[in-house]
Amino acid sequence: MPLFRLAPAVANAFPDTLIALVTATGLHGHEPWPATTAAVTDLEQQLSDGTWQPADENDPRIAAWHAAYRSFGTNPRRIRPSVDALGRRLAKKGTLPRINPAVDSYNAVSVRHGLPAGAFDLDEVAGDVDIRHADGTEAFTPLGEPDTVEHPKPGEIIYADTIGVLTRHWNHRDAHRTRVTEDSTHVAFALETLHADRDGDLLKVAADELQGLLVPHTEQTAVHYLSPAQPQATV
Repeated sequence: MPLFRLAPAVANAFPDTLIALVTATGLHGHEPWPATTAAVTDLEQQLSDGTWQPADENDPRIAAWHAAYRSFGTNPRRIRPSVDALGRRLAKKGTLPRINPAVDSYNAVSVRHGLPAGAFDLDEVAGDVDIRHADGTEAFTPLGEPDTVEHPKPGEIIYADTIGVLTRHWNHRDAHRTRVTEDSTHVAFALETLHADRDGDLLKVAADELQGLLVPHTEQTAVHYLSPAQPQATV
């Protein structure tokens, strides 16, 4: 059972951070998930009808992440926070990508609420996970590029286990090693905000919504929260 930790330096730099970790054990990824299919289709229909649109970089939820990226040396218009990139893709194409039920679930929740989200196959995680500043020596293999090795810039915020980087630029892109597939049975999903005072309730609604999509297709779920006041959780 890995421990997720928010490093003191990250907590000090972003003191209003709140991260929801939604865990699923005994996940059934090969069966139909009708509620997830409906959630994705509903978002696309609302966009088509003009009754809803994804948050863009002018929205304070996204703008906060742009400011955070700039603070650790990443250009957020070139390397975008995951929810920003996903929302832009949805607005342009009118559809969300269909990957697999678990990934489609967190994508729908992420873009609906304007909150970055990611996920890790915990059976592929080595040891504990730290949300910390990179020192530049770590290795990262991007999702979908198993033969590529990158090294984060020193000071960039990453999720990292004992053997490598799980997510670069805080929440821009996940690693290939810990990607969630239909075969994944033990998964941790992360939803994040930098402004808990403003968006903490929204984050909890989103976590509950994600958990609701997972419950019919898993043996057990739980929700844990990381913050500067509670910087670690065993999942």
